[in-house]
Amino acid sequence: MDKKSIILVVDDEDRNRRLLRALLIPLGYEVVLAGSGEEALKKVQDVPPDVILLDIMMPGLNGFEVAKKLKENKKTRIIPIVMVTSMEGIKSKIKALEAGADDFLSKPVDASELQARVRSSLKVKAYHDHIRNYQKELEAEVTKRTEELRQAFETIKTASLDTIHRLSRASEYKDEETGAHIQRMSNYAVAVAHQMGLSKDEVETMLYAAPMHDAGKIGIPDKILLKPGKLDPAEWEIMKQHTTIGGKILSSSDSKFIKLAEVIALTHHEKWDGSGYPMGLKGTAIPLAGRITAIADVFDALTSKRPYKEPFTLEKSFAIIHESKGSHFDPDVVEAFFAVEKKILLIKENFRDQEPSLFIQMRT
Repeated sequence: MDKKSIILVVDDEDRNRRLLRALLIPLGYEVVLAGSGEEALKKVQDVPPDVILLDIMMPGLNGFEVAKKLKENKKTRIIPIVMVTSMEGIKSKIKALEAGADDFLSKPVDASELQARVRSSLKVKAYHDHIRNYQKELEAEVTKRTEELRQAFETIKTASLDTIHRLSRASEYKDEETGAHIQRMSNYAVAVAHQMGLSKDEVETMLYAAPMHDAGKIGIPDKILLKPGKLDPAEWEIMKQHTTIGGKILSSSDSKFIKLAEVIALTHHEKWDGSGYPMGLKGTAIPLAGRITAIADVFDALTSKRPYKEPFTLEKSFAIIHESKGSHFDPDVVEAFFAVEKKILLIKENFRDQEPSLFIQMRT
């Protein structure tokens, strides 16, 4: 059974309200009555009508004022208002239209005219309802598609990071390190970057770029990478070339991740005091991403087993970092590193031999 259309009749005279109700009910409408403008506004909120038959001359809020309030309200502005009036003259109609009236019905009310005006107004209301429902459906569909795209993008990003980690191991395995090293140092870098106030986008880019910091090691001979003792000067010069090799491997990309990875590969061995390599950059001339990656990489090297050394204790490793403040490392980066010491230790614990979620630190 179709739902009956609701007609709100607003008139301060009881006989007028009863007359309109008597004419409308046989036409199959549900009729709601209000004896004042104030009561009409309340009943519109309680039971939203499909059409309002609104008298103009009423004590308190008159019809003009009621119509104006209804049209100013986003929830009620689409309800057609038919002004029921005995007022004549163009000025009154203009004032009613300015207040928000959609149609007029003259007193005394003619039954045929009433039926025609109500039917016409209901058609207008049905059209507005259709448009509004269509907009809601469209917005819901857009929201659904947007969420699907977001999830697809997140899947792609996760796969991209996984690919970066796996390809980065090509150089790390030559250095007898595990994939956990890549995850540890990149997450150390992310923790420090976040502490230093970098934007969410910058921090995420760091997460993707930092794992490629040693991509150039793939071009260094194994006899140098795996030498158990100290490198001689000639070997050290070859070893230092992994920065420029990495820069060349990562150069000329349009990806923001690869572009930052190129910067990191070239500058993560520069030192705050200018004694680093390959360019001998000093202070803030070293890109911030390089300065952050430097401390992350060194801390992981200190606390990890390497061909030429056993892992240092945490106490000794932290002491070396602190002592290198202002010489090897940017003082602000060191401050940020120690400010997130608990996170650093958690990362070290989480990324040991097994590999948990790639985004564990990014999401905390």
